[in-house]
Amino acid sequence: MPDIAPSLSRPLVLVVEDEAALATMLRYNLEKQGFRVEEAADGHEALLRVAEMQPELVLLDWMLPVMSGIEVCRQLRRRSTTRDLPVIMVTARTEDQDAVRGLNTGADDYITKPFSIDALLARMRALLRRANAVPAKGRLVFHDLSMDLATHRVQRNGRLIHLGPTEFRLLEFFLQHPERVFSREELLDAVWGRDIHVEPRTVDVHIRRLRKAVNGDGEADLVRTVRAAGYALDAEGPQPAAGPTRPAAALSQA
Repeated sequence: MPDIAPSLSRPLVLVVEDEAALATMLRYNLEKQGFRVEEAADGHEALLRVAEMQPELVLLDWMLPVMSGIEVCRQLRRRSTTRDLPVIMVTARTEDQDAVRGLNTGADDYITKPFSIDALLARMRALLRRANAVPAKGRLVFHDLSMDLATHRVQRNGRLIHLGPTEFRLLEFFLQHPERVFSREELLDAVWGRDIHVEPRTVDVHIRRLRKAVNGDGEADLVRTVRAAGYALDAEGPQPAAGPTRPAAALSQA
């Protein structure tokens, strides 16, 4: 029987792949597991299909004709309607810097060819669970940074911050445990889940993306790197200028 949570109601997946045999294999296995599947064979077609269909997840091949998967992902992240669309990069490139480049462009995860369909399904389900999670009501606050859990809005000093789904969950976890240092492995378990294998370097990439989004010009860096230990949401990091002491983290119900 299909192994998809009923609440996801047959999520629509766009497979962007120019190898016809691989696209057919993916369609067969995904439909067998209860997904709806549409296909695109090049980058330009992928952007058109996303605009037309509004899929719940995109499987995006790195090497595509017309427009690369990297550029497709970059354009998806520039658009407000697809900024939070879960994207898994499918690549035959095995170098670490290539994986980091894909994540830096905005992909939520990547998988290297050849891969097992079970491994791919585990990553897809983990992303879909995070994207479809019902947020708790309330508001998380740390210094001048706030997160509205009902509307998924993040602000700092009144400035609206745009985060991808993984960065949002990462920041939510930090806001729930301010000033506590977490190792990469602890963050992987808490944010990505124990049922999915993600390389520790993936955490570093998403931390960099989170730090870039949260810290504006002239603002203190609230994401602290602790050498040989991990990361923390902490106001004790480098301060660009002296300022008044702000209240500690608090959770208030909406």
